[in-house]
Amino acid sequence: MSNFRIAPSILAADFARLGEEVKNVIAAGADIIHFDVMDNHYVPNLTMGPMFCEAIRPYTTAPIDVHLMVKPVDRIIPDFAKAGANIITFHPEASEHIDRSLGLIKEHGCKAGLVFNPATPLHYLDYVMDKIDMILLMSVNPGYGGQSFIPGVLAKAKEARARIDAYTAKTGREIWLEIDGGVNANNIAEIAATGVDTFVAGSAIFGKPDYKAVIDQMRLELAKVKA
Repeated sequence: MSNFRIAPSILAADFARLGEEVKNVIAAGADIIHFDVMDNHYVPNLTMGPMFCEAIRPYTTAPIDVHLMVKPVDRIIPDFAKAGANIITFHPEASEHIDRSLGLIKEHGCKAGLVFNPATPLHYLDYVMDKIDMILLMSVNPGYGGQSFIPGVLAKAKEARARIDAYTAKTGREIWLEIDGGVNANNIAEIAATGVDTFVAGSAIFGKPDYKAVIDQMRLELAKVKA
């Protein structure tokens, strides 16, 4: 198992101080900046475009993990790669040709991944594992922050971990397993026990006055799982 990674979602940050928020949350111990992109089409909300990604890039050397909740995806992928994204993930339902979209991300120098809504089956992975660096499981229905964790996703996380482990055993190649939605210090250990290694948290971190205290508490809970 790789080291656990915490990825605060800046969707929950103070947009009036976005650069400062990015610097502060990384200084507090976060590993990755999670960047939620919504188009008011694939999901019922509208958020940040490539210019926001470009604007925060100078504020951190940490990886920027761009989650595209947009349809179609291919047009916008090169823009985010140019804006400084390190990882780009998208929903299989949002692409007409999943293999081509994954290849497009890789061609632009980024790591690539697929995102699975709570009711989306994992069979989309069957023929594209060689192009995937991350699997992102949504533990809420995408579109809004602050939702409650859907417990049924825990079984899906175990299934995804089994797929990753089988693939890694054959190829030696690492694939991250990320989860997003309702993650907090109270449930992060239970989630990690299923095989998840990367945790997106929005309001659980940015909704508190002391980011370091929250992230430290999450690390303490994760340490119990490692033990």
